[in-house]
Amino acid sequence: MGYTENLIDFIGKSTDCYHAVKTAKDRLDENGFTELFEGDKWDVQNDGKYYVIRNSSSIIAFEMPKKDFGAFMICASHTDSPSFKLKPDFEINADGCIKLSVEGYGGMIMSSWLDRPLSISGRIVTAKDGKVETKLVNIDRDLLVIPSLAIHMSRDINKGYEFNIRRDMCPIASEKNGRIEDIIAENVGVDKEEILGFDLSLYNRMRGTVLGTDGEYFSAPRIDDLQCMYSTLEGFLNSESDDNVTVFAAFDNEEVGSGTKQGAKSSFLRDVIERICNNSETYKRAVAKSFMLSCDNAHAVHPNFADKSDGTNRVYMNGGIVIKYNANQRYTTDAVSEAVVKYVCKNAGVPYQMYANRSD
Repeated sequence: MGYTENLIDFIGKSTDCYHAVKTAKDRLDENGFTELFEGDKWDVQNDGKYYVIRNSSSIIAFEMPKKDFGAFMICASHTDSPSFKLKPDFEINADGCIKLSVEGYGGMIMSSWLDRPLSISGRIVTAKDGKVETKLVNIDRDLLVIPSLAIHMSRDINKGYEFNIRRDMCPIASEKNGRIEDIIAENVGVDKEEILGFDLSLYNRMRGTVLGTDGEYFSAPRIDDLQCMYSTLEGFLNSESDDNVTVFAAFDNEEVGSGTKQGAKSSFLRDVIERICNNSETYKRAVAKSFMLSCDNAHAVHPNFADKSDGTNRVYMNGGIVIKYNANQRYTTDAVSEAVVKYVCKNAGVPYQMYANRSD
């Protein structure tokens, strides 16, 4: 398969943050990486390849050089995407059917979730014989739908509509109570009484596709930020350094501010780097010489809404990698990091573009 087809396959397997980490873990295992656990003692060797997972939803992988290292070269992205999460007590008896009570996660275009096949994925936590265990769930079939209201009952729907999650975005699931719980339990091979906790989300079942008269575009759910997660993972796996530790990092909860124990604002990256360094002096010297790319998506000029883009700092689909700039540091670019990325792109023959938001 080509790059785009591999990306679409990666997105299709990564139905939520937990499965995104599982998909990355499988690629790392294929390439000879060893899993480390935060609660164990580490023995990191020169020329070794390792990865660490926190909360099943964030992952950091690193490859050691063959000799002593000077710095860390890091690419970071995020594993989560906007979705709807199931509430703890999620069944609602409606008129003639069971619908599910959900809560919005992150910012999404709600109308894009209507009238299309959806399903449920995430993780459950079980307890049996004194043992607590986490299991991944993916109901791999068309299971749910959030139906829109017919235009006959909402004549002004095309004039603009403010969606209410509680009223408008509850998916239809069944005609019987308890069926969703049964299906989840069957999916992971447990009795539903064993399930004591869960983090479950809806996901769009539609597979990504290549389109355009010459196949120049692609469309898929969860491009933000699985496109960058896939790109940085493949770049990491195909990179090498004689002098530095190369690092791939993908964090959960970017869509809601990154302030969790597994988010980018947590101690996760620092904890891993400090343990690689073994002592404070080595850590501080290495960090001072390190470089990190923060990788997320950028907005190309929308052909139907071109006035939404900045007059000069506008980017175009298939126009190359985007370097995003913001005076208030909402993006991390400064003159030094801009110059480094441009230098790398020029040497690699990769086109690049500069992006900034409209000033208003």
